[in-house]
Amino acid sequence: MNWFCYLLRCADDTLYCGITNDLDKRLAAHNAGTASKYTRVRVPVELVYAEPCAGRSEASKREMEIKALTRMKKLELIRLTAAAENQ
Repeated sequence: MNWFCYLLRCADDTLYCGITNDLDKRLAAHNAGTASKYTRVRVPVELVYAEPCAGRSEASKREMEIKALTRMKKLELIRLTAAAENQ
């Protein structure tokens, strides 16, 4: 089972970090307002970053690392990942 650490851009331009083993299902739950209290009032959300992890433990550790970053560092992570995907 693959796990992911992900970042969402919410409708109010805030960023939300979480983990899941099913990105499509989790994104749908966020947009339906059933995934978290934070995103419930900030829909629609857009997936802007996803990082595969070896398991739940690794995904949780990475989530804590990303949550500790400043907003500017999170935006840089998103930008660098998008740039690498476009090459």
